[in-house]
Amino acid sequence: MLKLPNLTAAEPIPDAAQAEVDRILRTGDLFRYGSDQSPVALLEAEFAQALGTKFALAVSSCSAALFLSLKSLGLPREAKVLIPAFTFAAVPSAVVHADCIPMLCECGDDYRIDLTDFETKLPNCSAVIISHMRGHTSDMDAIMGLCDAAGVPVIEDAAHSLGTTWAGRNIGTIGAIGCFSFQSYKMLNAGEGGIMITDDEDLIAQAIIMSGAYEHNWQKHPVLHTAFANWQNKLPLYNLRLNTLSAALIRPQLEALPGRVEAGRRNHDHVAATLADCPWISVPASLPSEKRAPDSIQFNLINMSDEQVDEFVSQAASLGLKIQIFGRSDDNARAFWNWKFLSSNPDQPKTRAMLNRACDVRLPARLTLQDCNAVSQAILNAVNTTMRRNSEDLNTGYS
Repeated sequence: MLKLPNLTAAEPIPDAAQAEVDRILRTGDLFRYGSDQSPVALLEAEFAQALGTKFALAVSSCSAALFLSLKSLGLPREAKVLIPAFTFAAVPSAVVHADCIPMLCECGDDYRIDLTDFETKLPNCSAVIISHMRGHTSDMDAIMGLCDAAGVPVIEDAAHSLGTTWAGRNIGTIGAIGCFSFQSYKMLNAGEGGIMITDDEDLIAQAIIMSGAYEHNWQKHPVLHTAFANWQNKLPLYNLRLNTLSAALIRPQLEALPGRVEAGRRNHDHVAATLADCPWISVPASLPSEKRAPDSIQFNLINMSDEQVDEFVSQAASLGLKIQIFGRSDDNARAFWNWKFLSSNPDQPKTRAMLNRACDVRLPARLTLQDCNAVSQAILNAVNTTMRRNSEDLNTGYS
């Protein structure tokens, strides 16, 4: 029987982080504004420098970063925000929380935004959130060209894309604001947490105040104070701050990020190459301008019925491999029809068809190539067993 690696374990926490956590616990200083050299402030400076942007604000989650980004844009109540139909439920939730209305855009078999549908719906929207879902980058040149011409601001949901570049630029720095996640299954693991980046001083000043920089705590952020003075006491406080322990966990991992990105790309490409000759599997290729930083692999099942798709998942599970089909469950948070909290949720048939065949398997950066071979073999064994049984059933039926 195949010996599969543990795909659910998160990236390990460096010893340096554990030592810093011990130090903080001894001081009891867990509040981000407790000192001028708070680990949160240091993380913001280091993250901004690593991404090549002017400002960063660490918050409680990527969802919080998306919400604060929308509020900082000053959108009117019930403004429409264009989002991909293939994204995590937290994205439309952030839009609703910001008193706006999500408008869904079709995505194709390569998991990226359908630009024809995007262009059709853009004139009715006041802002756009581009989710680089599972690290797949849509055509940012085309998207930014359309949005800049229409005067519509773009927020990048880069929760899955830390380390990805587009035409040499870091994902998250192309739109007005970029939002990242530090949840356990991301490249940088703090359990929970997020961060937003921007070069816009006015946007970051608003986000900082709304995140919970009450009274004069905003003075501990490296932004010209005139920007803060414009907004002091004029904005609500949502108290979405990151705590010092989370920052202490993240900071030492920044040094490990380039290696994790390289290993993740190696693992993905190795498994993709192994699956390439299977007639029932298609792995979408990267776009020419895209250099991905994956920690998972997605592939489509082709020429298979719903029953065969479900059998494939069952066969993989019997081998110890969990494969998620985004659209083949009643509660998957990435299937748009499960977002019952939306007041209006028109069908997106192209995206629906894709989600009913799109498979998702984690490939953490810590895996070895031997581990990746075991994952590939489990996938191939499961699909071959499924299709062989189907062929045998057909033969039996004709006998």
